[in-house]
Formats: sequence, C-alpha cells, structure tokens
Amino acid sequence: MEEENKLIKQRKANLEALRKLGINPYPYNFDRNASSIQILNKHASVKADEKTKEKYKITGRITNFRVMGKATFGHLLDATGKIQFYFRQDDLGTKDYKAFTKLLDLGDIIGIEGKVFRTRKGELSLWAEKITLLSKSIKPLPEKFHGLKDVEQRYRQRYIDLISNPEVREIFVKRTKIIQAVREFLDSRGFLEVETPILQPVYGGASARPFKTFMHELKQEVYLSISPETYLKRLLVGGYEKVYTICKNFRNESIDRTHNPEFTMMECYQAYVDYEEMMKIAEQLYEYVAKKVNGTTIIEIEGKKIDLKAPWKRLTMADAIKKFGNIDISKMEIKDLQKVIKENKVKYDGEPNKGLMIAAIFEELAEEHLIEPVHIIDHPKETTALCKNHRKYHHLIERFEPYINSWEAGNGYSELNDPVMQRELLEDQEKLRKKGNESVYPMDEDFVNAIEIGMPPAGGLGIGIDRMVMLITGQPSIRDVIFFPFMKS
Repeated sequence: MEEENKLIKQRKANLEALRKLGINPYPYNFDRNASSIQILNKHASVKADEKTKEKYKITGRITNFRVMGKATFGHLLDATGKIQFYFRQDDLGTKDYKAFTKLLDLGDIIGIEGKVFRTRKGELSLWAEKITLLSKSIKPLPEKFHGLKDVEQRYRQRYIDLISNPEVREIFVKRTKIIQAVREFLDSRGFLEVETPILQPVYGGASARPFKTFMHELKQEVYLSISPETYLKRLLVGGYEKVYTICKNFRNESIDRTHNPEFTMMECYQAYVDYEEMMKIAEQLYEYVAKKVNGTTIIEIEGKKIDLKAPWKRLTMADAIKKFGNIDISKMEIKDLQKVIKENKVKYDGEPNKGLMIAAIFEELAEEHLIEPVHIIDHPKETTALCKNHRKYHHLIERFEPYINSWEAGNGYSELNDPVMQRELLEDQEKLRKKGNESVYPMDEDFVNAIEIGMPPAGGLGIGIDRMVMLITGQPSIRDVIFFPFMKS
C-alpha cells in the first residue's frame, strides 16, 4: 500500500507537470478513424521497414512503454486488441518528446496519429507523428495486471480484469451475441417480446425468498421480481398467443458457482400447446444459439465435450432416481422416503411431503450424472402450484427441466389454467407461507382473477441466460459470465 501511495503521488505530480506545459490531461474528444484490429488486418502484407501512405488515428490504453534514447516503443490496448506504437524525438520535437517520455504512465489513455510500418523484428506497428493525452491514469494497474489471476480482484474490479485479460472481454462479447441469438430464434417463430414489472406488490412464479423494499409514495411493501411468469400469463388471458421476456430476476437465496442473487432469465409462453412443444423449443433454442455463436453444437466445459444437437433424450424423475440411485420410489410412502433420505444423507429440511422428498432425492442421487442434454420429465405435483396435472398419472404434473453438464438449464410446464384448482393450490401455499416459509409465494388475487376470466391451454418455458452463457462459453462459474457478480463486502 505504501508503494502504491508513492506511485499515486508521482502520477499526480506528472499530472500537474503536464498542465503546466499547457497539455490538457482530460480533453473532450478525439477524432479516431481506425481500431487496432482494422489496421492489423488491412496491412498484414506490409513488409519490414515499409511504411504506408495512409495516416490513421487510433486510441487506447498504454500497457507497455520503453524509452530507448531518442526513440520510444509501447503497446496500445483498445476494444479490439493490441498494437505496437513507436515515436521519435525528431518527429514530435524535443519539448513534446521529453514531456511524453517522462510524464506518460502505464494505464494512460492516448490518441495517436501516424502511419503503419513493420519493424525489422516483424511486428506491425503505428509510427506516431502526433500524440494526444486523452485520460491521465492516477491509480496504477496492479503489478501483475498482464493476465491478472487473483479471482477475488477480478470479480470485484472487473474493469481491471477486462484490461488485463482479453479472453474475458471475448466471453462478454459472446454473452451479448447469445442474447441476440435467443431473440432472433424467438422472433423468427412469431413470439412478441414484452416487459414485465420488476417491482411487484405480490411476488410469485417460483419457489424463492424475495427481496423486499418499501414504496414511500404509496406507503406499502413491494418485492423485486423472482419470476415474470404470472404477468406473462396475464398477457395470454389478454389475447396474446406467443410472448417472451428477457429480464432480471432477484432471489434472496444461495450464492455459489451456478447461483447469483440477481440473474437474467428468458421466459416464453405459447397458447394452445403443451410441455411437449416447449421441450422442442428448449432444445432447438440451445442448438440454434450454439451454432450461431460458436459455429457448432458441440461445447467444451470442465474437460467434457457435450453435443447440444436436438432432439434430446427424455427421462422421468422416477426413472432417473432408479437409473442413477438404484432406488425404485414408485411405490414408496413417506416413511420409506425418509429412510432413503437418511441412508443417502439427502439434504431435506422441510415437513414430510412425498413429492418434495422425491425431488430432493433426485437432486442428490441423479443430478450429477446428467451430463449429456436430457429433459427430466413428469415431476411430483407438490413441486409447483402452476402446472397441469399429468393427463395419465394424476400424482404427477406435466413439468420438465432440461439438464446439461449436471446443471438445471431451464424449467417448463403444461400450464395450469383451471381457475378453481389454481385458487386451491395457491390457498394451500398461503397456509405454508403463514407458517414462516417465505420461499412459498403468497396468494395473488389479481392473477387468479385473470385465470378466472379464462386462459387458453398453453406451454411455458424458462431458460437461465447466465447458465446458457456458461455452457456455450465453457465457463465453470456464473461469476465468469456476469460483469458485476454480487460479492460479500
């Protein structure tokens, strides 16, 4: 820290010295006409000691700087990559040359005007005829900012991570392309993109503890959205037949390598179809995005190669437990499930509930084996209050979760549109919530009123965008695909 303070003090002194020389260290603009990658691509054929006729104006951050008498070499980093620059005392004049070589620091942002040439060592470079300081850096970059490895610092100070690790910038460029591809896919199928409220008087649509806040104007408690589901279904009631949203959700729960309290979700709903169609949409969406962004359906993550090509396999939750846990739960009662939970050290803290206990057993015994894409279908009816009963097995619901690399990649239903049943299920949940279970969402009278007006049969699908980005870019942690993940103070 003492060494850093000395460096900051010296940089501030350089700043004042520049001002005394009449150099504005923070000008308003710079008329740039090229990027480093454009120059490198356009003039790849330039030979050693050859100089172009065209002049270029580029900008960037100084990442390397070495003075060699009356000549100076350095590297400039812009949004597209790095390029070497070179300037001489003979070109800039003695006064300016001495000022810049003594008063410029690593991390400063500069503009350079000059011609392209190739050095005798073969590196394509920009021969500066004029240099403009655009932003003086007061705080030095970390000593080892080239390839910054400190994970904590990378997440807490993403701006340094982006400067020092070009591959990180590329991940976030891909993130944008992935979201664009999701929109392209849904738009091409006639879905209408809509917005749903982030601040909600009643939270719902998922089993999660919400974030609370207070609206002073109306003097009432409100919640950050945990899911857009109930609002999108209102739009189906209103007459739209295909809708989707890409939005932020907030869940006041665990933080780990696949969970962040604030995350991005895509949810879509289509009238007059069921969960069979939504499974096709889920797998075809993943296939489309992977091809669009990576040029292939094969992804590489955590040392595994996984093919996302549709169609994907399907496996009931009960069959998955039987296959991977060697346990047949089909005829088990609560006492049998309690024994399974105890013997297998399954994490389950709630009251005895057959469906929820089966779901917990599945998570413990089967999830880790679900590497290749698969839809886990036909869940116990107790796992959600918003899904239709299975048309053949009434103790189950028509719900599916796509799994890739052992991660739940989405969630989909044949949507419940029976208003009487919907009210009963939400009333049952309300009783649990009043007993202290905040993860159970409360009765939403307006939502039930909408269903009572009449919602068409429909299928719904939610896809976690952050996990999709993790899979398609091969990143093992959600913090690697969110610019600013939430960190403990």
